[in-house]
Amino acid sequence: MLTEEDARRLVLAKIDDERGCVEYDLQILRVEALSFGWIFYWGAAWDGQSGQRPRLGGNGPFLVDRENERLIRTATSVPVARQIADYERRLRREAHARNLAAKQAVQQRGTATPATAPARWRPSESSERPE
Repeated sequence: MLTEEDARRLVLAKIDDERGCVEYDLQILRVEALSFGWIFYWGAAWDGQSGQRPRLGGNGPFLVDRENERLIRTATSVPVARQIADYERRLRREAHARNLAAKQAVQQRGTATPATAPARWRPSESSERPE
């Protein structure tokens, strides 16, 4: 399970990958805690000459899931709240699938399969019961 500091290091490593594409200093601007982890907003640092923050394109925030250590770069064309809701739905679907698989495994262990079940005599139309 990730801590916020571990998640921050993951995001900073991803941001470092972007540094070669732009001439600005890049940094994490804001972090918000979520039910499953954090969202890290990032961008260019304040420009000392103009006193403004340069605008970047394609710097969607990163979602970091503390449980499974996923790092997801969000799209800039879709509202962040919608992407968070979509990811939360994904987590619920995954949890449901895991629970269903666990229930099926328990049921399979509790019942014998045809290959391991003892053979039983079953009458058929052409057979008579052995004596």
